[in-house]
Order: sequence, then C-alpha cells, then structure tokens
Amino acid sequence: MQRIRQICVLGGSGFVGSAVVQRLSTAGYDVKVLTRRRESSKHLILLPNVQVVECDIFNDTALSGHIHGQDAVINLVGILHESGNATFQSLHVDLPRRVADICCKQGVGRLVHMGALKASSRARSEYLKSKAAGEAAVLARSGEIQVTVFRPSVIFGRGDSFLSLFASLVKILPVIAVAKPQARFQPIWVEDVAHAFVSTLENISTYGRAFDLGGPRVYTLKELIEFVAFILGKKRRIISLNDRFSYYQAYALELMPIKLMTRDNLFSMEVDSVCDGDVSNLFGIQPTALESVAAEYLAGDTPRSAYDRFRSLAGRSFSKR
Repeated sequence: MQRIRQICVLGGSGFVGSAVVQRLSTAGYDVKVLTRRRESSKHLILLPNVQVVECDIFNDTALSGHIHGQDAVINLVGILHESGNATFQSLHVDLPRRVADICCKQGVGRLVHMGALKASSRARSEYLKSKAAGEAAVLARSGEIQVTVFRPSVIFGRGDSFLSLFASLVKILPVIAVAKPQARFQPIWVEDVAHAFVSTLENISTYGRAFDLGGPRVYTLKELIEFVAFILGKKRRIISLNDRFSYYQAYALELMPIKLMTRDNLFSMEVDSVCDGDVSNLFGIQPTALESVAAEYLAGDTPRSAYDRFRSLAGRSFSKR
C-alpha cells in the first residue's frame, strides 16, 4: 500500500472531527474536510494543510469527485436524533456503504470508520442497529480496501454534548430526574479518540479489524450527573426514575422542538456502553481520566474558577519579581 499523504474527512467539522483534523494537520497530512456549510468550519480553515469544502454527501457524484485522488478516507458522520433526510438509515448505513463503494471504485486504499460501542443487529435501539449495519457494510469490503472500525463509548471533552448537557441542566434545575440512572458508560476523552484514528492510518495490524474505545473507569449515569454537580459546586436533588417513568420522560422530551432525549436514546441505554476487553494501552494510549479533564472545562466559566485562575496568575507573577 502506498504512503498516505492526502486524507478526506467526512464529519470533520463536528466535535470529534475537529480533534481528529487538528491531529492530522499537526502530523503533516494534507486534509480535505467535507462539510455541509463552510461557515460552520471556520475553526478549521486556518489550520496548516487543511482544506474545507462544501459537499452534499447525499450526492454520489459530488462525494465521488471529492474522494477522487485521496489516499485515505475517515468517516465520522453520525447522529443521535433523526431529522429530515438525516436518518439513521441514510447516515449510519447507506453513507458508509456508499463511501466504501466509492473508495473501491476510485482506488482509495484506506478507510477508517466511526462505529459505536455495543452496536448490534439485535439491539432494541435503532441507533445501535443502524451503527451495526454500517460497520458490517464497510468491513465487508476489507478484501478490496484496508478498513478499520472504532467503537467508542461516550466521548467527553470541551464542546461535547454529553457532560456539557448535564452541566446546563445542573445550573438551572434544583431537582434532576434521571432516566435509566444505573445505565453504565466508559467515557473516553476526545483527544484519545483522535489519537487512535490518526495512529491507525498506517498501522497494518489494524487492517480489517474493529476496536472498542473506552476510558479508564466505568460510571453510572447518576454518578456522572453527581460528578458534574460537584464540579460546579451545586447541591442538587437527583431523583432516580424507574423503567416506567424513564420511558414517560423520554417520550415527553421526544415531543419537544429541541430533543434532549428520545425513546431510542433510552433503548440504547439498556445496553451498558462498556468495553469487553482491556483498553488500557491500545495504540500506545494511556486513557485519560475523566476527572483530570472534565473539571477544567465544566467549571471554566464559573466565578469561582475565574477567581482561582486570577489568584494563580497573580501568584506566578509575584514569584517572578
């Protein structure tokens, strides 16, 4: 296989994609980021070796034209809630299959795909079922292209939609009712995920394989919310809902204009998002503890943290006199 220099990234302007693109740029790769709106990717435009182009990924001709001449493709496209033509079927199943087909036709020899931990064709959740079908579609082409699939648990980091959502709720609600409070997760830092994607590109031992990604510790959903409340210095009453009331809450939230949760999200939490094997040193990564990172970005906008930073800076300035 030829040396990889040019990489096309789908979903590169999102939370995980931005971290992956930045690492690719730092590593010296030439990166083409496909996005629906170039305006939403301003944070990537100034990165060295990064080209941001608008593309309708539902259009095979446009998609094929941008993949043409690339050495590798990274597909990070994924959704938690369906909207319009952005459905689980169209983005989690059809898109990976189409990308794999285009790679084969265009002679692109490397494809790295974002799956989901515990994705299964037997899952009750359509999200997990669609993710499993997409993974199967790309791995089925392993005889023609070199495919690697990553299956992360929930991903945290500055700008995430997981812990940051809990932080928003903790700040405004005196009482928090938690659906599926004992659902278990193994959160992984976004930078560790990005490291895995970049490290695997030219690692022949990963060809044709799928890897679970998780952090060093497992938490229940209730424990995560309690952690966020502690970091923010907020005393909140946290109520654990049973299965019936968890369903009612998910159904009610699903009807809101902005979906914080759906019944399908609830179904996905019926399966623990926890790795089966040891991931303590995968790709040379020592997984980063949630506590060592999340506290900084969750509490970063509080008056107390601003005061602490000011005091710290004042102390350093004084010591230099």
